[in-house]
Amino acid sequence: MNINNKKNVPFKLTNILIGILFTLFFISLSVIIILNTRSLYYNSIDRLELEQYSGLERETIIENYDALIDYCSPFYQGELKFPSLASSESGTSHFAETKVIFVSFYYIAAIAGVLLLFIILYKKKRHDTSYLRTSAITVIVLPSIIGIATALNFEKTFLLFHKLVFRNDDWLFDPTTDPIINLLPEEFFMYCAIGIVSLVLVGSIILFLIDYFIRRKQSKNCI
Repeated sequence: MNINNKKNVPFKLTNILIGILFTLFFISLSVIIILNTRSLYYNSIDRLELEQYSGLERETIIENYDALIDYCSPFYQGELKFPSLASSESGTSHFAETKVIFVSFYYIAAIAGVLLLFIILYKKKRHDTSYLRTSAITVIVLPSIIGIATALNFEKTFLLFHKLVFRNDDWLFDPTTDPIINLLPEEFFMYCAIGIVSLVLVGSIILFLIDYFIRRKQSKNCI
C-alpha cells in the first residue's frame, strides 16, 4: 500500500483554496485568449450581417474593431481613437473602464500562474496530488453556472453583468454618437462567453486527466 494515499484527502480547505486559484487562472487566461482571438470576430461579421446592419464595409468594420482591441491591451499607451467612427465622451469613458477590467485579467493570470507554479512544485516535493481532483471540480463550478445562465437567458445575464461590473450608465450606447455599438451586437458577446466557458472547461478536464493518470500510476505501483 502506498502511504501517500493516506494524504490524498480531496476536499481539504487548502485544496479548495488551490482550486479557487486555478479557477481565477483559467478564467483570466480564457478571457485573454478570447479577447485576442480576433478571427472569432472576423468570422462573425457575415454571420451577424454586420455590413448590412452598420452600413460599413468589412474592411472598415475590422479596422475599427482592431483599434478597440489594441486599446484594451495592457501594452497600448494612449487614448482610444477609432479610424473612421465618432465616439462620445461617455462612450470613451466606458471603454476606459473596460480596459481597466481587461488589463486586470492579465495581472490576475500572471499572479495566479506564479502562485500555482510554487504550489505545484511544493506539492510535488511532498508527493501530494490530492489538490488536482478538488481543483478540477472547483474550476468547473463557476463556468457551469455561467453556461446555464447564458443558455437560459443570455440577454438578462448580459444586462446583469453590466449592472454589477459598471457603476454608471456609460455602457448604454447611443448609435448616433457611438456607432461602434452597431459593430458589437449581443450575439457576438454570447459567442465570447461560450468560448470562455469552453476554455475553462478544457482546463478542468486537463486537471481531471492529470489526476487520473497519476492515480493510475500510483495504483500500479501498489501492486
